[in-house]
Amino acid sequence: MTQSVPQWGRFEQKFTSSKTYANPLQDIRFQVQFTSPSGTRHEMEGFWDGAQVWQVRFAPAEAGAWTYITICSDTNDTGLHQQNGDFQCDPPPEAGTVFQRHGPITLSENRHYLAHADGTPFFWLGDTAWNGPLWSTDDEWEHYLAERVRQKFTVVQWIATQWLAAPQGDIHHQRAYTGDERIEINPVFFQRLDEKLQRLNDCGLLAVPVLLWTAGWSANPLVEPSPGLVLPEDQAILLARYMVARWGAHAVVWILPGDGDYHMEKADRWKRIGRAVFGGRAHAPVSLHPRGTQWHMDEFQHEDWIDIIGYQSGHGDGTDAFRWLVDGPPAHDWPKTPHRPFINLEPPYEDIMSYGTRQRFSEYAIRRALYWSLLVAPTAGVTYGGHGVWGWNNGEEFPIAHEIFGLPRHWREALVMPVAEQVQHIFRLFAVTAWWRLFPAPDLLNFQPGKHNPEQFITAARTDDGSLALIYIPTATTVYLNTLSLQPDLPVTWFHPRTGQSIAQTSAIKRSGQLKVDTPDRSDWVLIFGTISGITSA
Repeated sequence: MTQSVPQWGRFEQKFTSSKTYANPLQDIRFQVQFTSPSGTRHEMEGFWDGAQVWQVRFAPAEAGAWTYITICSDTNDTGLHQQNGDFQCDPPPEAGTVFQRHGPITLSENRHYLAHADGTPFFWLGDTAWNGPLWSTDDEWEHYLAERVRQKFTVVQWIATQWLAAPQGDIHHQRAYTGDERIEINPVFFQRLDEKLQRLNDCGLLAVPVLLWTAGWSANPLVEPSPGLVLPEDQAILLARYMVARWGAHAVVWILPGDGDYHMEKADRWKRIGRAVFGGRAHAPVSLHPRGTQWHMDEFQHEDWIDIIGYQSGHGDGTDAFRWLVDGPPAHDWPKTPHRPFINLEPPYEDIMSYGTRQRFSEYAIRRALYWSLLVAPTAGVTYGGHGVWGWNNGEEFPIAHEIFGLPRHWREALVMPVAEQVQHIFRLFAVTAWWRLFPAPDLLNFQPGKHNPEQFITAARTDDGSLALIYIPTATTVYLNTLSLQPDLPVTWFHPRTGQSIAQTSAIKRSGQLKVDTPDRSDWVLIFGTISGITSA
């Protein structure tokens, strides 16, 4: 009987090699060529899954009858070479997750935000669960997912190999690979991660694995250096391509290297690796994850395999760190072409100790960084982080190689810290606005208090037609606005980021375009111009 899968679903097929290889990842290359109903061909990498078992996974984007043929570099392997088959692709379901209904994630038409394959905008609300899939039991992972779904997160960032904070690999001390000059893959490690990734997608969450963590700043001699730092280029490429083959048919976005320095000769290394892994072939969107306040856009701007400008505003609490975010590269480089979404992949973590004052960040400081990040560039999304969650900590020990950040809470307690709960207010605010049409609009302000003190920086964004504007005001003040670029007589609403409640402002925009408003209290607020619905009134 012909196998049937829905459009954007996942076709999987196992093959049994007729030969035994000492190191399958190194010894052969296995591909499958798929032909669509319209005759388009798609070449997909297969992957070794232990013993003599190989697999291919493919997400068809066209309904109808598909065929495939296998290609093995060892043409004498009768189990892997020249195997034929077919399957039927049905239309997508009307019910199910957002990925089942609307398709995988890609760039929007204007390339400033992410969207599903059918064009539906996708709002990135990420969490950094770096160690989560590695160290959680199945029951713990289910608890984590339930909480993050309740809190309206849409994305989970995690690390897919052993790294600084998980040098022994997963909870069972299984590691992704062994060796350096000629690595050997451990399929058991990846089979367990398959289940964690699948549960993410089942819950409607986008999976964002870091393929090759690259940080090398740990002075702890007991901590093994990160794969992206120590593996030779050819081995880094093999390892990354293995994971892309294994998970590329899921709802994913890739972070190729994590927490690294990507300048000068180091940039050249990652350009070569990125081209070898993603260049010239269809793939889910790709980003880099740099170190805090390091900017790599100039060096990678014309690398067509990079789809997202991911950055890290980091864990500093000084004037320079604040100004870097609100009036630095993220705020000024977004008009450069080719356009890409700008997403802060690591603002300061809630409850973490800062680099500078060695004090824990306040709830307010974390919330402020999130809203700043959402509005300094065309709105695409932002990532939150909780100290205790990212390291999957027990509340009694410091994260491995990260003692500088302070003793974290137990991950279960950290899951429900104040700002983690307030993420749902971000989701609900942007769910009732056409956020994908928002662009930075500093001209809405007649006076910018952030020029003298970046902690008071007001971020403003509006749509091109002037029908909607959002202004984030981080501290109590009188705001002086020039609203000539907005449509007249728009309703004006105050939105409280801490509570999710709203207050109607009695003043409406007049055709004079000049408006002076006072924040309702000493907290931070979002001032909204335009019609919204679905937000609870105070």
